[in-house]
Amino acid sequence: MGTCEVCGNDYWMSFEVRTVGGGVHTFDSFECAAQRLAPQCEHCGCRILGHGVEASGRFFCCAHCARQSDVAVAGELRDAVGAHPG
Repeated sequence: MGTCEVCGNDYWMSFEVRTVGGGVHTFDSFECAAQRLAPQCEHCGCRILGHGVEASGRFFCCAHCARQSDVAVAGELRDAVGAHPG
């Protein structure tokens, strides 16, 4: 059994996540893993669980948040590429 480093739950189905930098983390759920490891959007504060957007070294959950933060290249960012279907 391992104890979750976020919530402290001692759970028989806990799991470890090993990072590229050599860190080892123990969690009891993906929710706790995301809370500890996922970056936060610099505009709205939500956890970035998908691809997100990186602009000028800053991380955002979407192009809209990057544009709202007045990042220099944000006007060029799009969440979806291509023509609108229909």
